[in-house]
Amino acid sequence: MNLTQVKGRQQGLAIVAILSVALLAGDRLLVTPLSKAWKTRAERIAQLRQAVTQGTTLIEREEFIRTRWDTMRANTLDPQTSVAESQVLKAFDRWSRDSGVSISSLRPQWKRTEGEQMTYECRADAAGSLSALTRFLYQAETDPLALKVDVVELTARDNDGEQLTLVLQVSGLSWKAPGS
Repeated sequence: MNLTQVKGRQQGLAIVAILSVALLAGDRLLVTPLSKAWKTRAERIAQLRQAVTQGTTLIEREEFIRTRWDTMRANTLDPQTSVAESQVLKAFDRWSRDSGVSISSLRPQWKRTEGEQMTYECRADAAGSLSALTRFLYQAETDPLALKVDVVELTARDNDGEQLTLVLQVSGLSWKAPGS
């Protein structure tokens, strides 16, 4: 082998080594950070598209949401505790009369939440047939008074399951309206 061939090989190997280092540096300094940035940007765009879709849906449903909110606010419990208690007790009485369910006990309790808000929880024990308890629950759920059904427990009082006991816990929100 002559000296020029050796120098040519050394130069070729040096060029390959320099290109390899340049490609590795290019990958580490340009390609990898750019692909990470591209992926992050694509994820952010997907999040923004989802947010725009949700916003568009809210705008389309604005009238319904505002009407529902106004109805809920109008039907919350009265800020005066005695009036609120009366509202709930009258509702239980109305539901039991209309459905034929007998209520054996009512256990009301006030819970203070943040700000001017208070929650009125009422636990009731009722008895009746399956159809009567079904009507009772339906009336509780569809009553205009803004009460949320928190707990429903149903147990049989006889072996045939014709007489049932229902434990129902509802809660309602009471807050002072702004300026009151």
